[in-house]
Amino acid sequence: MSVTVGHDSQKTRQTLEAGGSSYAYYSIPAAEKAGLGKFARLPASLKVVLENMLRFEDGKTVSVDDIKAFSEWADKGGQNPREIAYRPARVLMQDFTGVPAVVDLAAMRDGIIGLGGDAQKINPLNAVDLVIDHSVMIDEFGNPRAFQMNVDREYERNIERYTFLKWGQKAFQNFRVVPPGTGICHQVNLEYLAQATWTDTDQNGEMVAYPDTLVGTDSHTTMINGLGVLGWGVGGIEAEAAMLGQPISMLIPEVVGFKLTGTMVEGTTGTDLVLKVVEMLRKHGVVGKFVEFWGDGLDRLPLPDRATIANMAPEYGATCGFFPVDDETLRYLEMSGRDKDRIALVEAYSKAQGLWRDADYAPVYSSTLELDMGTIVPAISGPKRPQDYQPLTNAAQAFYNVVCDYRGVDADIEAKEMAAEGPTAASTNGSDPRKTGAVSGEDYKLRDGSVVIASITSCTNTSNPYVMIGAGLVARKARELGLNRKPWVKTSLAPGSQVVSEYLEAAGLQEDLDAIGFNLVGYGCTTCIGNSGPLQPEISKSIADNDLVAVSVLSGNRNFEGRISPDVRANYLASPPLVVAYALAGDMNIDLTSEPLGEGKDGKPVYLKDVWPTQKEIADLVHKTVTREAFQAKYADVFKGDEKWQAVETTDSETYDWPASSTYVQNPPYFQGMSKEPGTISDIEGARELAILGDMVTTDHISPAGSFKESTPAGKYLVERQVPVREFNSYGSRRGNHEVMMRGTFANIRIKNEMLDGVEGGYTKGPDGEQTSIYDAAMAYQAEGTPLVVIGGIEYGAGSSRDWAAKGTALLGVKAVIAESFERIHRSNLVGMGVIPFEFTGGDNRKSLNLTGDETFSISGLAEGLKPLSEVPCKITYADGTEKTIQIKCRIDTAIEIEYVENGGVLHYVLRNLAKAS
Repeated sequence: MSVTVGHDSQKTRQTLEAGGSSYAYYSIPAAEKAGLGKFARLPASLKVVLENMLRFEDGKTVSVDDIKAFSEWADKGGQNPREIAYRPARVLMQDFTGVPAVVDLAAMRDGIIGLGGDAQKINPLNAVDLVIDHSVMIDEFGNPRAFQMNVDREYERNIERYTFLKWGQKAFQNFRVVPPGTGICHQVNLEYLAQATWTDTDQNGEMVAYPDTLVGTDSHTTMINGLGVLGWGVGGIEAEAAMLGQPISMLIPEVVGFKLTGTMVEGTTGTDLVLKVVEMLRKHGVVGKFVEFWGDGLDRLPLPDRATIANMAPEYGATCGFFPVDDETLRYLEMSGRDKDRIALVEAYSKAQGLWRDADYAPVYSSTLELDMGTIVPAISGPKRPQDYQPLTNAAQAFYNVVCDYRGVDADIEAKEMAAEGPTAASTNGSDPRKTGAVSGEDYKLRDGSVVIASITSCTNTSNPYVMIGAGLVARKARELGLNRKPWVKTSLAPGSQVVSEYLEAAGLQEDLDAIGFNLVGYGCTTCIGNSGPLQPEISKSIADNDLVAVSVLSGNRNFEGRISPDVRANYLASPPLVVAYALAGDMNIDLTSEPLGEGKDGKPVYLKDVWPTQKEIADLVHKTVTREAFQAKYADVFKGDEKWQAVETTDSETYDWPASSTYVQNPPYFQGMSKEPGTISDIEGARELAILGDMVTTDHISPAGSFKESTPAGKYLVERQVPVREFNSYGSRRGNHEVMMRGTFANIRIKNEMLDGVEGGYTKGPDGEQTSIYDAAMAYQAEGTPLVVIGGIEYGAGSSRDWAAKGTALLGVKAVIAESFERIHRSNLVGMGVIPFEFTGGDNRKSLNLTGDETFSISGLAEGLKPLSEVPCKITYADGTEKTIQIKCRIDTAIEIEYVENGGVLHYVLRNLAKAS
């Protein structure tokens, strides 16, 4: 593969010597000397984007004015939202979002042939890596057989998908697949794929060095910013367009400078730090912005802690959380087995381009905030949002308040009535709202607050040896004192790479983790993305029969409603050592800072302080067991896979032979019967509401990833095709089948449609006014030819970069989503599927307008001369015939997005252009 650059201007093209080789590069200091602007005080993250402009400047898609705009950004105090065309070096995918992306590419090959074009025009032009990490479920746990049994079940469930991906690996150029059982995409990216500085040959055959950049079909692609690599999540739709050479249209972002000072204190972890950072940045407001971390605190912040903070950029709402390259970056590249010449290039290139952080690093930022790391305390976040930060000292009381809220009682009054009883003892006199429930066949009871899932999961924390070694040491000390997990806790350990097992084994800590139930269950996302697997049936029944508020504690990044387990209402994010501690305690009502975890073998109470390791204990073991050799050994054959993967058989055909009977992979309808020319944007007349939704509706609410029941529309579809319930798998695993995914749209078990009173789940009013499923109502409206709208609140579409949240919305017949505000990725995805996002203006919202679901909406001003970000009139006709016209803001943000919507979506736009070119 070669990299095509926009010009050969000797004004910015320079030569760099590093590691015994010579590289051409596009110099930012040289651009200054050429009079293109002053760039020295730009943040490093923005300099990466500027370099992209220099390299691709051609007078058309990228102009000299685009380059000068970056200098104006600094002059204007970090503000200049000019539209630019950005081209990342590569694309990263995982299998949940990757399968539908490859499905789309396969469908586009059929589509381009239908338009008279060449199928070979549909090929990734940039490097694309897909890591299979989202499919393993925790069916088996707490025993030595768990890993192998879960892997076996994974292949049984997913062989159709894996066969398809193997076909894609053969059929498409520049497309590699990392097989199941290897690790999580972001951790594999951090530990192996990323290079910090990328190299390739240009059209003249000369080697060019430039920043390693990427987009990924997973929102936590941001993790790689901890390594000084600029990357963020986009929807699969946008990623596919980038693969096919379409630049990403974006506005030059604001950059928020987050200054870190001080030093972490004894007893705290990188997880505690990131949970505080999430809370602070959510309050500050960083949606659509870059966040860049700087300050002398970085001198004492290991790169794995940086990666944890960068990973959770979607949780604080930013496009990315970037850490400039410095000595710690080089140390991590060395430790993780990168080539020595590459490390030399990273240092030389970063210093030459002004991307290097040293003691004098102090760029211009759009806004700033500061945190002394010495103030960080142990903490968790929950019960349903990552920004719901709770210091550990307050966690038990905060959970009690959650129960009171769920039961509809006043927590303050209840607390006074039961003050004599204390916060941990469930009352029998009726004053305590916490319920209990017996478990059939067991000698224990569950109650509100019982921790039924404790999972060390997710790349967010398993990429960090300090917290993983810490968790192992907590297990060791607990084991020595005679503690074990409580019998109702489902425990699991799912690292993000095989390297983790290597150093846990080398430290002798895996044996200790095994002893208290944290056996290896797989290398993948598991609990973090809803693949926690079933609970013991008797436990599940007790929770349901007694309406208990059961709890999960996980070391992940997401705890949205309905995501982790259908049996669990309260979900908490915590460091791996605290996950182990909560498994030992088994109850969220226990104050871990003052009450015992349990009774030791000597009959004495054991407290958290008795099992918590010191920072020196952790650091000594990390230094001893986390080695360069371990990384090199585990990544030596990363694309080869095990015997199961090697045995997967597939064809060598140019186009995919869609199996008619498959319930996993189906040819989507997007490009079938497509015309050669685009259409126009039409006004929306007489639309009905499909759903009225509240604030912070996530993409998990819109398109859940987890399991589903046979009574759901998706379940009925599979039952009709003779798929047994045991083989349903999950929504996420079936994203290659639009029929399942349409039926799963707006089907989260915790979603609340305000058109219905107090009803949870994917229900709405049909055309006859009666309650029915969202899917059935949408199909009934489609049969009538009635367009649909969805109404939302603040931060609509928060969370995962889930393209099916937009695809499903489009396929249900929704023409517009009107909300108070949108999260970045979902807004882009809606546009990419031809659904127009609108924002209320002038203080209007669903409540002030008294919307009930019986109204009709007509949106005009779209058919002629629609401009980005323009305001248009929307006429609302109420059930009694009264009318009200409001102004709504069209969130088609850029000129190219107008063309996407005219074409019916970004992929239609790309496909038509490729067909014309061929």
